[in-house]
Amino acid sequence: MSGAVSDIWLVRHGETQWSASGRHTGRSDIPLTAAGEAAARGLAGRLEGQAFAAVWSSPSQRARRTCELAGFGDRCIVKDDLAEWDYGTYEGLTTPQILQERPGWLLFRDGCPDGEQAADAGRRADRIVAALRAENGAVLIFSSAHFLRVLAARWLGLPPEQGALFTLDTASISVLGYEHHSRAEPVVRGWNQR
Repeated sequence: MSGAVSDIWLVRHGETQWSASGRHTGRSDIPLTAAGEAAARGLAGRLEGQAFAAVWSSPSQRARRTCELAGFGDRCIVKDDLAEWDYGTYEGLTTPQILQERPGWLLFRDGCPDGEQAADAGRRADRIVAALRAENGAVLIFSSAHFLRVLAARWLGLPPEQGALFTLDTASISVLGYEHHSRAEPVVRGWNQR
């Protein structure tokens, strides 16, 4: 484990047609809309002046394109564990559509048939947290909402289901870090900044 403690910057990808309409977009590779691309370009100014030791992205084109338009494409390392939640048979459906078939369904509690449960996403998040704690310096991550919410929960030592307590808008920036520069005190420094 490295001795340095630094902030972890999380960026949710820009808008896609499916994110704009509330469709669950896990492994489908949906491109950014024109508005999503404009918002991704706007991230450059918001991230300007920050020194990042590493830049990581989900393998999805929406995350990689957001990274590129924000000015970090040349430094990007794709990490498969940063992929969005696998929604299985719920891929492409909206929550109201799912609730018609399965009243009372909650993603973080119930997971997805033929896809991931919260514990599955949590195991991936744990691998990312371990890799982050081994880094020297700040890390910038581009990924998707539900996975980043699980990542924040696991960063804090909470069960992955507690990712339900966080929300993320497209092209938002969140920052994880440590209180008192102590690895024993992980905190959320900023959340869902637009």
